[in-house]
Amino acid sequence: FAEDTSVDALVDAPAAPRDPDEPVTIIYTSGTSGEAKGVVLSVANVDYMLPVLKDAVEAMMGATEPDHRVFHYLPLCFAGSRMVLWMCLYRRNGIMLSTNLDELKTELAAARPNYVLNVPALLERIKEGVEKALRDRPRAIQVLWERGKAAWQKKVRGEAGWFDKASLAVAQRVVFSKIRTQIGAELRCLIAGSAPLGEDTQRWFEMIGLPIYQVYGLTETTAIVTMDKPDAIVAGWVGQAITGCETRLGDEDELLVRGPNVFKGYWRRDEATAEAFADGGWFKTGDQVEQDKDGGFRIVGRVRNLLVPSSGHNVAPEPIEQKIIGTIVGVEQCVVIGHGRPYLTAILTGDVDREVVDRGIEKINEELPHYRRIRKFHLTNERFTPENGLLTANTKLKRKAIEQHFGKVLGAMYQ
Repeated sequence: FAEDTSVDALVDAPAAPRDPDEPVTIIYTSGTSGEAKGVVLSVANVDYMLPVLKDAVEAMMGATEPDHRVFHYLPLCFAGSRMVLWMCLYRRNGIMLSTNLDELKTELAAARPNYVLNVPALLERIKEGVEKALRDRPRAIQVLWERGKAAWQKKVRGEAGWFDKASLAVAQRVVFSKIRTQIGAELRCLIAGSAPLGEDTQRWFEMIGLPIYQVYGLTETTAIVTMDKPDAIVAGWVGQAITGCETRLGDEDELLVRGPNVFKGYWRRDEATAEAFADGGWFKTGDQVEQDKDGGFRIVGRVRNLLVPSSGHNVAPEPIEQKIIGTIVGVEQCVVIGHGRPYLTAILTGDVDREVVDRGIEKINEELPHYRRIRKFHLTNERFTPENGLLTANTKLKRKAIEQHFGKVLGAMYQ
């Protein structure tokens, strides 16, 4: 097929003139609250984004050759998935698509990809799976792992001595390199988007030699607003705005965006379109952010997700949720609840003993002010999924639905 001269001639033929405002696709938002809306992405949006994404991927790979192996398992209803597919076609770069998520490990081994677009949930499950498997390995391997991990943490803090450097070198050769090979022998990096990635998870993958590039964006911004760059990755941050994209902070530090990546409107929803923009054509992302002196961003949480307990404090639940998932081994999902209530509680899912969660939350609470501490929690084996209506199609928490689903449990925790 690749050698078919008629196909090559078709690909190389001059493109027909196109109206920049012509719709290319309509992608429906996941609808964490209210009715899902159709985001209309135009020729101009896609024409702008493809070369930007191409340049970014080539910088991550450290090379411009088009024959990188790309494996993709996420649904193509995600704007990010769609852009990765189109970018591969734009680069004449083959892409391998998963056909059965139950066989993901086998498919990854067969595909031997150089990079993969991921959601944080899968990366966290890989991390937990590796650490669980290590507990069954010989004691000598466990010691090397723990010493290497401790040495890495000291290196990150700039406190590593000669013994730490030696421990890290041995762990990298004997343990870390083998873990990386099992995850993906030819992986050069991973890309994460769709939801916040825990700092601990990002540092863990960096430790074993797999950098994670975070990408932040929305369907309405043609999937991307910010991206990490090589040699400028900061765990927990999502990089700087892409070229041509303007940003500023609005009320409550909401990120506002303007540029050629921003959509023109929702399909047949004029009122919703008007509500999505501030004066001057700034799109309201709905995300509360921090910005550093170099223009990098950290996502604090959704502005509309802010919890205001009866104490009157504003609490972003996402950082607490990420901390719980990232530090308590076995906890897979977490939602923090407490708006209008006297204290915060949490609903957790995962295969973990309650005593382990108790100790973990107690330790996390020690680092938090009183109004951000988790006072009670409920541990359940019932995972949040799109099928039971507790997650959106792209695995984001449907907070109101979860709160209603566990109404009786919450009632008991607040008695």
